[in-house]
Amino acid sequence: MLKFRAKEFIDRKIKEIRDTVGKKRGVVATSGGVDSVVCAVLAFRVLKDNLKVIFIDTGLMRKDEPGDTKRIFNCLGIDLVILDRKKKFFDRLKGLVDPEEKRKAFREVFYETLGEIVKKYRAKFLVQGTIAADILETKKGIKTQHNILEQIGISPQRYGLRIIEPLKSLYKPQVRKVARALGIPEEIYNRMPFPGPGLATRVIGEITPKRIEIIRRATKIVEEELKRLKKFQAFAVLFSDRATGLFRGKRLLGDVIAVRCVGSKDALKAKATRISFNRLEKIQERITKEVPSVVKVLYDITPKPPSTIEYI
Repeated sequence: MLKFRAKEFIDRKIKEIRDTVGKKRGVVATSGGVDSVVCAVLAFRVLKDNLKVIFIDTGLMRKDEPGDTKRIFNCLGIDLVILDRKKKFFDRLKGLVDPEEKRKAFREVFYETLGEIVKKYRAKFLVQGTIAADILETKKGIKTQHNILEQIGISPQRYGLRIIEPLKSLYKPQVRKVARALGIPEEIYNRMPFPGPGLATRVIGEITPKRIEIIRRATKIVEEELKRLKKFQAFAVLFSDRATGLFRGKRLLGDVIAVRCVGSKDALKAKATRISFNRLEKIQERITKEVPSVVKVLYDITPKPPSTIEYI
């Protein structure tokens, strides 16, 4: 197998973007994750003022995500436009409980929004951070990734888009090498993967602003408590059913949170991380104290396969 050379890859992709886009305008939608940040930097090196980098605030992101992403792009010398589309996403997800229906509904709103953005800025191309694992899992029917269209027979023209996917042949470790070679800060190139549909993938059952706020607060606690632990991904999941708990000696029904922490190289296989019981107790204590609706905290030890890393 040939050794992956990040510098050669960067040079090749910059040339491809230049040859494809020329002097036309392009758009990148970024979440602040390594894949989309790499795409934004690659495209910016070619397009400069002809590139618009957009952060779509879906209402499904982690705490402070829009502001943190804005700060990162300021450091990179790239202007970032934040668009508030929370209502549109929540309206479309209302009443849906099936995981695939939720993912597909998110994808529809995502690309409809991008189509509007491309039209507004009179851009000709959308540059997006699709990677090989996204394509593989969608084609296999494991789950629908929000950023897959052409590979499953959906024409981007349906949304008024022409799409460039510079990273579609790479897996996460290679993307991280490209990010380092581009001079992107370590807080980005070593950042944990975060799904495009955001916290919607970590709520089992209906998506509502209230339930998203519960998982947002639990997620912050899990990330803080496991920050120094070597892992691929760590997060919290909110179950759909409720369980019995106690409050001032009386029975009540409350929420159930599962904690997920795994090690992986490419997200195609994963194993649960062995975490000390003391650390798990600390996570439980913080979640039940800081998120009062939660009465049970579980730790998921299932590998991938048979499980997936995410829950929906």
